[in-house]
Amino acid sequence: MVGEAVRASRMLSILITLQAKGRVTATELAEACEVSVRTIYRDIDALSSSGVPVYADRGPEGGFRLLDGYRVRLNGLSPSEAGALFLSGLPGPAAALGLDAAMIAAQNKLMTALPADLRGDADRMQERFHLDAPGWFGEAEQPTNLRAIASAVLRGTLVDMRYQSWRSQKERRVAPLGLVLKGGSWYLAGQADGTVRTYRIARVLHCTPLDTGFDRPKNFDLAAYWQEATLRMETEMHPNMAVVRVSPLGVTLLNALSQSYVKARMQLDDKTDTDGWRIARVPTGKTSWHAASEFLRFGPEIEVLEPVDLRETMAEFTQAMSARYHSAQKA
Repeated sequence: MVGEAVRASRMLSILITLQAKGRVTATELAEACEVSVRTIYRDIDALSSSGVPVYADRGPEGGFRLLDGYRVRLNGLSPSEAGALFLSGLPGPAAALGLDAAMIAAQNKLMTALPADLRGDADRMQERFHLDAPGWFGEAEQPTNLRAIASAVLRGTLVDMRYQSWRSQKERRVAPLGLVLKGGSWYLAGQADGTVRTYRIARVLHCTPLDTGFDRPKNFDLAAYWQEATLRMETEMHPNMAVVRVSPLGVTLLNALSQSYVKARMQLDDKTDTDGWRIARVPTGKTSWHAASEFLRFGPEIEVLEPVDLRETMAEFTQAMSARYHSAQKA
């Protein structure tokens, strides 16, 4: 029974893929379904025998396709699959892109197409899951140029932007490749001067969409690019290593308050001293000022040992703070 269910699910996936892409090779179907090409041929034969109009086009650009006008009904979805379709349509990002009305219309059409026994699961998914993208105590950005840039991304056309970088304003003509929503902020992966860069949409001061198309880089993968770019940025922001002495509470605070990049690369000794404190090696920012600002969050539960300039900066900060608070008490 399990094998038949797996095969039925795979055959439905083949049908939906053919309907979505028009013509697909056996090799592409095999890779998508994670089975052999021979298995795909057997599944295609079974579909044809059951009356599904699947045709094979011969030649170098051949493949399988459905008869024009044939459509697959969504009656092969499991309850979890039906719910997942509605979970993917959470309203916040769609509204930010100006697609909230389109999303509602699409969900209504999908709900109508679903069998009656699956509609309840889809309704419950919408009622009981909500996306709040920003982190705690943060607010989602509402960049004024987001919709114009999103339209250019979808159309595959160039945009002229005036962008506020950390140092100055810059004028750039950008080929917009994709948008990413991270922690309530929108980012553009865009190609300029032959290089793909990341732009924060809230820093785009002015945007002029053009009608000029561009050649999208071959094999560009937005998810892979974003993962690499994020890791590169975090590495650049934490190029140094500090040796600190940490109390038991300090260990808890380090794990609770540190960024995921820092926690993943932090080295904590197993041994404790007579006071129960442990030695940790923690990635830090480029400057002593930045690193000291981070460590001050942990109060007296962390003592910086190395490097010397960071320890001296910590001493300067704490002495200045102590002097200020004592002078305030005397006044």
